[in-house]
Amino acid sequence: MTRIESDGSGNSQRATPAAGPNPPAGLKHPVSRRAFLKGAGGVAGAGMVGDLVAAQPGATPGPVRLAGKIQVELSINGQARKVEVEPRTTLLDALRVHLDPALTGTKLVCGMGSCGACTVFLDGQPIYSCLRLAVDCVGKQITTIEGLAGAGALTPVQEAFVDCDALMCGFCTPGLVMSVTACLNKNPSASLDEIRRATSGNTCRCGTYPFVFDAALAAGRRIQDERNALTPGGTNEGASGREKASSGAPGVKGGSPQ
Repeated sequence: MTRIESDGSGNSQRATPAAGPNPPAGLKHPVSRRAFLKGAGGVAGAGMVGDLVAAQPGATPGPVRLAGKIQVELSINGQARKVEVEPRTTLLDALRVHLDPALTGTKLVCGMGSCGACTVFLDGQPIYSCLRLAVDCVGKQITTIEGLAGAGALTPVQEAFVDCDALMCGFCTPGLVMSVTACLNKNPSASLDEIRRATSGNTCRCGTYPFVFDAALAAGRRIQDERNALTPGGTNEGASGREKASSGAPGVKGGSPQ
């Protein structure tokens, strides 16, 4: 800012800098907002990757500021995979872009954690991979849609999605399969309401929710049957309740998630 002062004649004026707080001693120019944010970002990034560096073989403990690409080792679908990423690279981009060969089953749709198409498992828990940095996943178990089935055989959830026609364009399907799988891993006899809650973070713009719910209930019944077949004298508890929920609950056929 400037201050206008008169020279006393009434005709001419001169502008002088307005008084303001003096910069700290030894600082020639005040710190700009851009410089401050740049420095703060570097400090935050250094702290974030500190654990990553400590996890690498032969690394010394303590935060280290990294720049450019670094090589990390991720445990993906039971295999150790090395990949070069920047500290800011998301797990989703690491899987789809930086990994060689890439794993493209996990979809990039919104990129902001609002649609669930990028859902993967991290230590068995479903997460949005577009919101998790790849460097944060070092030392953890990552499971993608490609890692659910073994030896080329589909899982009960995947087969149920096919049998119930629970997909259309397919972009949301991997994320929905992962969310339903996580739900049934926790409770194979999950009710319709439990399945709806488990998939509430997944958006299907084609509107296949009723068929997704049917597929989830059918997969739960099959998982229960397979477990009971391995247990002598086992009973398929909870199956009748799920059948009632599937046939009698309003909105299951042609409805929408609540």
